[in-house]
Amino acid sequence: MMTPEIKDMVERAKSLEKWPLARLISLFETNTEQAKQARHCVMSSLKDSSKNGLILGITGTPGAGKSSLIGELCLSMLAEKPDLSIAVLAVDPSSQRSGGALLGDRTRTNFPVNDKRLFFRSQASDLDLGGVGKKTYQVTRLLRQLFDIIIIETVGIGQSEIEVEQLSDHTCLVLQPLAGDQVQFMKAGIMEVPNTFIINKCDEDSLAKRSYHLLKTSLKLVNVSLNKNSENSKNIFLTSAIKQKGIAELTHFLLQLESDSSARKDLQAQECFYLEKWIQQEFGRFGLTLFKQSENTIFTSQQSYEEKENKLLEIMKEMIPSLSCSR
Repeated sequence: MMTPEIKDMVERAKSLEKWPLARLISLFETNTEQAKQARHCVMSSLKDSSKNGLILGITGTPGAGKSSLIGELCLSMLAEKPDLSIAVLAVDPSSQRSGGALLGDRTRTNFPVNDKRLFFRSQASDLDLGGVGKKTYQVTRLLRQLFDIIIIETVGIGQSEIEVEQLSDHTCLVLQPLAGDQVQFMKAGIMEVPNTFIINKCDEDSLAKRSYHLLKTSLKLVNVSLNKNSENSKNIFLTSAIKQKGIAELTHFLLQLESDSSARKDLQAQECFYLEKWIQQEFGRFGLTLFKQSENTIFTSQQSYEEKENKLLEIMKEMIPSLSCSR
């Protein structure tokens, strides 16, 4: 049963009050049995919500200007569509030594303080290597039911942090001019992931155009062996947060995505991916093999994520003792 306190927070969160939203997000980031039960109650109460927010992944190398670009895009989208609501979830890398994180991405944005249409939350990666945090998926489950657009800003990535593709409905890769030549572009694993490319910091036209043509030819070469027509779906935008260059065009494109219901990914497939990841982290290859063998027989589409977690835990408790005895 939902406690009166949580019920009150949910009702206020539906009105996009910032403090209840922050409290609920903290609940979804907490890994205790009590928090799991509360998450189940919260998601059950939001099940009939008319919202199904677009998850937009913004990824790119450190220093590409992701945070500044997001700040400008949010204000531009709200100016274009005043009834829109946007949540930003910015993931910062955790220190290998201390485990702490600076959480400094919010310093790059300049959001109105009392505007309920905008919500910003920083999150530590918790040493997860996929480019997002260990609890990012849990938080997006909540935000999807409350906001029209949820922007996930990954940590500054290299060439293989591609989990944001699983988490987002549409992924944008932010680059900066002269970020590499054709060979550098083609060998980067992240280049196969984005739906849209953004060359940011295009303050100088000649460098921007040179990078644009390098990227475009690289995509054509990569796609020769994959799909001859796939390069047609890869949009490339040239932007500058300082000069406001390309912001209006990118804003229009993102608002079209938000209004297109077919742009959303299959939530069941996404849930399955994160159940697999959780099983592998908790129980290793044995648990993952068992999960894949019994996935279609132990779950129903009506079960919540938390109910599936509990069911898997019950199975593991039964199987692990017999495994140790057989050894």
